Amino acid sequence: MAFNIADLFEHAVDAVGDRTALVVGDQRLTYAALDDRANRLAHHLADHGMGAGDHIGIYAQNCAEWVEAMIAAFKIRAVPININFRYVADELAYLFDDADLVALVHAASYAPRIAAVRAGLPALRHLVAIDDGGDTADLGSLPYADAIASGAPGRDFGDRSPDDHYVLYTGGTTGLPKGVVWRQEDVFFALGGGIDATTNERITSETQLAEKAAATPAPLVMLCIPPLMHGAAQWATLRSFFEGNTVVFLPRFHPDEVWATVERERANVAMITGDAMGRPMIEALEADPDAHDVSSLFVLSSSAAVFSPTVKDRYLDLLPNLMIVDSIGSSESGHNGMVTVAKGETEMRGGGPTVVAGRDACVLDDSLTPVAAGSGVVGRLARSGNIPVGYHKDEAKTAATFVTGTDGRRYVIPGDFATVEPDGSITLLGRGSVCINSGGEKIFPEEVEAALKAHPAVFDAVVVGVPDTRWGQTVAAVVQPRSGHRPSLDELDRHCRTLIAGYKVPRHLHLVDRVERSPSGKPDYPWATRVATGTTGGPS
Repeated sequence: MAFNIADLFEHAVDAVGDRTALVVGDQRLTYAALDDRANRLAHHLADHGMGAGDHIGIYAQNCAEWVEAMIAAFKIRAVPININFRYVADELAYLFDDADLVALVHAASYAPRIAAVRAGLPALRHLVAIDDGGDTADLGSLPYADAIASGAPGRDFGDRSPDDHYVLYTGGTTGLPKGVVWRQEDVFFALGGGIDATTNERITSETQLAEKAAATPAPLVMLCIPPLMHGAAQWATLRSFFEGNTVVFLPRFHPDEVWATVERERANVAMITGDAMGRPMIEALEADPDAHDVSSLFVLSSSAAVFSPTVKDRYLDLLPNLMIVDSIGSSESGHNGMVTVAKGETEMRGGGPTVVAGRDACVLDDSLTPVAAGSGVVGRLARSGNIPVGYHKDEAKTAATFVTGTDGRRYVIPGDFATVEPDGSITLLGRGSVCINSGGEKIFPEEVEAALKAHPAVFDAVVVGVPDTRWGQTVAAVVQPRSGHRPSLDELDRHCRTLIAGYKVPRHLHLVDRVERSPSGKPDYPWATRVATGTTGGPS
C-alpha cells in the first residue's frame, strides 16, 4: 500500500473523473482533464531527463498551470519546489542553488529575474514558461502550451513509493528560506487528510478517501485564497483533491473579488491566512453587506498567521451561522491542533489560540519531557509520529529541530512556546525566535499585536524588541494606522493596559504607511526591527 501524492490524486480521478476539480477565473477543469494535462506535462519533463528525486521549481502566482506542474512532478517521482514570487535576484539565486533545481516552470513575466541569475546555475537545464504576457526571448524558455502538446496523455509512469519526497521551502519569520523534506506518506498523515482532524483516526486504505468521494454526490467547493507557493494553500488543495472536492483560486487577492467569487461559485469553505486577508475581507463585506449573496459559505478556515479575536467577532456579527476554524501547524510539523470559534469565545489567552491538540502533538519542557496538563509549565510545541526527514542540506539545523525526547521518541520542535491546559488543550504563546526578553520577562509579540489591533485606529501592527540599557529589551510597535487616524503612544498605552499586563505594553511607537508581510500573511520581523531601530525608512 502506497500513500503517495500522485497515487492518491489518481484514485480520485478514477472515482470522480467528470466532477469539476479546479476553477481559476473563467477556466474550469474536471478531474479527468486536470489529470490529462498533468500527464502530458509529466511526460514532457520525463522526455527531457527529469525523474525520481529531481527538483523542479514552480515560480508563478495562482493559476491552473501551478497545480498541473505540481501534480506532473509527483507523477514522475520528481519533487516540486515552491518559489516565492516576491523574491528579488539575490534571494532567487540563493533559493535556486540551495534547492538544486534542474528545471523550472515559471510565469513568463518573471523571465528578467531568472535571466539575471541564470549564469550562476549550471544545473538548471530546462525552463518552461507560462504565458502571462511576458517576454522570454532572452531566456529561451519553452512555451507551456508547447510542453503540454508534446507530452503523451497516458499514465505509464511505473510504481511510486511512500518514500518519495515532498519538499516545502519556508522563510518563516526570520532567516533565509529552508527546505523541509518530508516522506510523502508522512506528509499525507500530517497535512493531507490521512488523519481525520475531528476524530484523530488514521486512514487505513489508499483508496478510502476516493471511495468516500464517489459515494458523496455533492462535493464541497473550497475557495483557496492564499498563494500556492505557501504550504497551507498546497495542502488545502491536495487534500480537497484527494476527497473529490472542487477547488477555486483567485489569480490575485482582492477582498471584493473574494466575495464575488463566493457568490459566483457558491463556495462552502474559504481558506485565509489570518488578519492579512481576513481583515480587508470583512471590511469589504461591512462596507456593503448586500452586494453579494454569500449564504453558501459556512466555514472560514485560517492557519499560518494570527487571526485576531476582534476580526473574528466582526465576521460573526455579519455572518452569525459561519463556523470559524483556527488551525495551528507549521511546515516542519504539519497539523498540531484546531479550534472552532463561536461568538463570545474568540479571546486568546496568549499569543495564539487555544486548540484541541492534534494526534501526536504535545508540549516539551527544556529537558524534552512532555509537559503535564494543567501544570502551568511553559514549553515548546512539538510533534512526533509522522514528521519530516529534516532540512535539505542543513544537518546542523536538522539536529537542532528534530530531537529525541526522554521517552525515546523522535520529535520536531519548530520553535513555538506553548502550555497545556487542564483539559489537554494547547495554548500557543508565540514564536521563540521573536520572543522579547524585557527584564527577565518573556513577551510574545503576537499577544501584543492582537491587543494593538483591537484599537479602532489601528489597521495592522507588528511588535519587536529593541535594545534597552536597563531592561535588555523593550517593546516597540510598528503600526499601520487606519486612514485619517494617527494614534499616539499614550492613547495606545491606555488601550493596551485594558487587555495585557503593563510590562507587555509598547514603550515605542513607529507609524508606517504599510506593514510589510509575506504573501502568506506572516509578519516581516526583520523589516519591523529595522524600522524600530531607525535603520530603514518609515515615519515614527
